[in-house]
Amino acid sequence: MKGPATPSSPAHRRVEIDTLRDAGHVHRGDAIAVEEPLEIRLLREHERPENSNGGTGRSVSITMRTPGNDVELALGFLYGEGILREPRDVIDARSCGPSGNVLRVTVRADLPLDIKRLERNFYTTSSCGVCGKASIDAVTASLGLRTVTGNLLVDESVLRTLPDTLREAQSGFAETGGMHAVGLFDTDGELIASYEDVGRHNAMDKLVGASFLGGKLPWTERILLLSGRASFELVQKAMMANAPVVAAIGAPSTLALELAHSAGITLIAFLRDHGCNVYCHPERVRPSERRREQ
Repeated sequence: MKGPATPSSPAHRRVEIDTLRDAGHVHRGDAIAVEEPLEIRLLREHERPENSNGGTGRSVSITMRTPGNDVELALGFLYGEGILREPRDVIDARSCGPSGNVLRVTVRADLPLDIKRLERNFYTTSSCGVCGKASIDAVTASLGLRTVTGNLLVDESVLRTLPDTLREAQSGFAETGGMHAVGLFDTDGELIASYEDVGRHNAMDKLVGASFLGGKLPWTERILLLSGRASFELVQKAMMANAPVVAAIGAPSTLALELAHSAGITLIAFLRDHGCNVYCHPERVRPSERRREQ
């Protein structure tokens, strides 16, 4: 794949605020997370500009994201939707237009594309305030239910260290208090990569896209950690990336649990330094010696 990096805006912006406290009122500076739209467009390599919206491609998605790593976000999204399968599918990915908020992905001419499915309205998830059984049916109908493979085994003691490790890497959250994060770990608890965004699904897409570009998919021997709750959409993206263990610092949703159980994903939630809850497929987690003795 070739092409320049997308123009980047700061991940956070300084603003002036008034803090109202019992001890007094103060006018001071503060940092807030940047949120801007990103439109993802798709173009076949052989399509001529006059036949494809002036050369900008076909719009497939618009998401509200924190600017930065837009190429990774777009490629991760397209991989999660089953449109991309391997790095050679992508010829070029670059911003188009003056705003920096439109990213065009050019794919090889012979890449199979289901245009009708691309033109559908992508299913609405619980992160947008609406969800239901139809969401899981939509995913399995269009992408197929994938069974996660791999013999990964992780110590409970290692899992307990992951939240602190991810938190140390969350510079955006430290500045603003308003960004989600995802982290990819090995079974020794080493952080391989992490990304932040105002949208939890965007952070996940950035992580998937970076692994896609680096030829490091699937995640057969990796542990995925979410800084917030385990939603259906994030588990679906983990399924597509073949992540055998998905852990969350927050709570799981019912649909996230149903999908994890069906896909063979070990789902862990409420992960803390003093313990966690394992909701399905516990065989991948090796309890501590103390717990085994009880």
